[in-house]
Amino acid sequence: MPSTTKDFYKYFYIAALVFLIAYIYIVVDSHAPSAGWALLLFFTSLAIAFKGSKLLSGLSFTMFIFGTVGLSLYHPEYFTQWGDFNLKALIIPLIQIIMFGMGTSMSIKDFAAVIKTPKGVIIGVVSQFMIMPIIGLTLANLSGLEPEIAAGIILIGCSPSGLASNVMCYLAKANLALSLTVTSITTLLAPFITPVLMKLLAGSLIEIDVYGMMWEIFKMIIIPIGAGLIFNKLLSGKSQWVDKAMPIVSMVGIALILTIITAAGRDSLLAIGPILIVVVLIHNMSGYTLGYWSARLFKMPESDCRTVALEVGMQNAGLASGIAAQLGKLATIGLAPAVFGPIMNITGSALASWWHNRQPEGEQPEEVEFKRH
Repeated sequence: MPSTTKDFYKYFYIAALVFLIAYIYIVVDSHAPSAGWALLLFFTSLAIAFKGSKLLSGLSFTMFIFGTVGLSLYHPEYFTQWGDFNLKALIIPLIQIIMFGMGTSMSIKDFAAVIKTPKGVIIGVVSQFMIMPIIGLTLANLSGLEPEIAAGIILIGCSPSGLASNVMCYLAKANLALSLTVTSITTLLAPFITPVLMKLLAGSLIEIDVYGMMWEIFKMIIIPIGAGLIFNKLLSGKSQWVDKAMPIVSMVGIALILTIITAAGRDSLLAIGPILIVVVLIHNMSGYTLGYWSARLFKMPESDCRTVALEVGMQNAGLASGIAAQLGKLATIGLAPAVFGPIMNITGSALASWWHNRQPEGEQPEEVEFKRH
């Protein structure tokens, strides 16, 4: 990287420090409302600064989310209602746009690994829908949180792999082809498996309409992904602008979803935030650990073990948020997904960075074209 470019990013570290000092001063001086803007500028400056670091660039998006979420905690009115329009109504369309983007980057080739290496795919998918739901149920019962918030912990556990897991697998020198396949299959299975798991594990906490939830998830996942596949098939090689635009649209969409949820559940989040953060962190880290060792148990290669760990530990928080919105419980059930999203990006980036400098023993780096972000 040219020195002039490095200097450019260094200025944003300085700006971040200035805004952090301003934030602390405002809080101490009791001007709480304006502190939200200083917090947003602090994290936004960090997000830009991190772009100039190979080690920290993976955390840039997470810093931006922290900024917008921080602003929503101070000013929830900006992210709840605009005139007569309730911003919660944006969540489902945003998820559908993100899923459409996933569909445009998919093809039948993504599922070739099912035929070539069925063992890895089966272990990845089964681990995903067994480990995280069971951990979620255990933590929900031990947390002492109110039923609807506890149900959100189970919901994030019953959700499919998150799209961010593909990025982390790429950085971690894991098996990217396996990661893409497991993410695709768990996502396509979610309309059928997630409602059943929720009925079995969270049915005593909240009312679950299995068939109704299946249809809602089907509309959020299968229809837009199918439209994306058709779009990709008809305009193959003619839609490069979509490949470039969709990652940005997806990131903005995810940030907006998490911000809206935070604003909607602000009071509850401030009351139980520390407890929920600890529970979600344990859930996330347990997914990495048990996912990795479930693959090791079946004597899978080290790169595959890394893949299963990241696939199991990183959930689709956006989809879980959409389900919470459809249930009309965004301010309670939606809290765990809202907290899980940023936390998994931080822990996933840290784990991927650690693995990045450790080449899997006896394995050659795999050359796989990476389009998803």
